[in-house]
Amino acid sequence: MSAPTIGVLAVQGDVREHAAALTAVGARPRPVRRTAELDGLDGIVLPGGESTTISKLLDVFELFDPLREALAQGLPAYGSCAGMIMLANRILDTRPDARHLDALDITVRRNAFGRQVESFEADLEFAGITDAPGAAPVRGVFIRAPWVEEVGDGVTVLATVPPGAAADPRADGRVVAVAQGSVVATSFHPEVTGDLRVHEYFVDLVRR
Repeated sequence: MSAPTIGVLAVQGDVREHAAALTAVGARPRPVRRTAELDGLDGIVLPGGESTTISKLLDVFELFDPLREALAQGLPAYGSCAGMIMLANRILDTRPDARHLDALDITVRRNAFGRQVESFEADLEFAGITDAPGAAPVRGVFIRAPWVEEVGDGVTVLATVPPGAAADPRADGRVVAVAQGSVVATSFHPEVTGDLRVHEYFVDLVRR
């Protein structure tokens, strides 16, 4: 599979940036707004945005249940920020009517790092990307980001917040990137940094 077709959920969020990153690492991105656009995908990206709005728009486009079923059937997925929230099966500090896709056995807390003015960046060690000697850290951009409070037995922790990176000391050591089978999620936004390694990690997973 030299150039996998990767959908980018295109109901809200930074769709264009993810599509550009996918193209740069050798995938064929496809915007997904309708059920029929799930057909033939090798994987899908769920961008950042506002998770409760995304869940409502998925219902509006009659896409929520078909996407959830595709994920349950093994469609590889990568979610960033709100995408991580959507992929989780337990969400804290969300609205009662918010829905999620139950593709990751994790508990996520929405807006865990605080408001927009408390956004920050940090250099992260990322398992599978920064393991090699001399590898540069992954730059994480956190914007009203979630963090992971609990992971299930089948979930691999890929990255955590280094001590002192965020203004709130409660952020130290929090889980901000995970994988479970063919599903990957980060609470930060690699699509805005120009570092393509997280997208390359996901596309390589899809190829495998």
